[in-house]
Amino acid sequence: MDKLTELERARLRWRARRGLLENDLIITKFLDRYESSLTNEDVKSLTQLFELDDNNLLDLLLARSEPEGDYDTPNINRLIGLMRAG
Repeated sequence: MDKLTELERARLRWRARRGLLENDLIITKFLDRYESSLTNEDVKSLTQLFELDDNNLLDLLLARSEPEGDYDTPNINRLIGLMRAG
């Protein structure tokens, strides 16, 4: 498992910035807790999640919807579960 470099961490945090405060709070709390243990695969999955629009992402994070299609992968589901658990 490769650890993230400082630059990769900064880039991930930048991509995580959202327009909705609720998303920012959930994602920041998640990154504060798990950032040091994220794998390259985790970063790819998070980057894919961050491509969603804010409302769809919030629905996933609040369990108002479940991942579908390209987003329904074991790793994305695991990461969403960690974010939902807070």
